[in-house]
Amino acid sequence: MVKVSGTVVIDVERCKGCDLCTGACPVDVLALASRDVNNRGYHYAMMVMADACIGCAACATVCPDGCIEVYRVVEK
Repeated sequence: MVKVSGTVVIDVERCKGCDLCTGACPVDVLALASRDVNNRGYHYAMMVMADACIGCAACATVCPDGCIEVYRVVEK
C-alpha cells in the first residue's frame, strides 16, 4: 500500500493572513498564528499538525500571494 505524506513551506514574511489556506485544507493542517506577527504586522499561516498533511496542495492553490509551497512524499 502506498502512503502519501506532505509538508507545507510558508514564506511568513509574504503572508498577509487572509485565512484562505486554512479553509481550503481538508485535514486542518494549517492555522493562523494567534500571537506572532510577521514584519508587516499580519498574523501568518503556519502548520499546526504537520503529521496530518497529505500533500494535496489545496492551500497553495488558493493562496493569492503565492507564498505557499507544498512538497509531497510517496512512500511505498
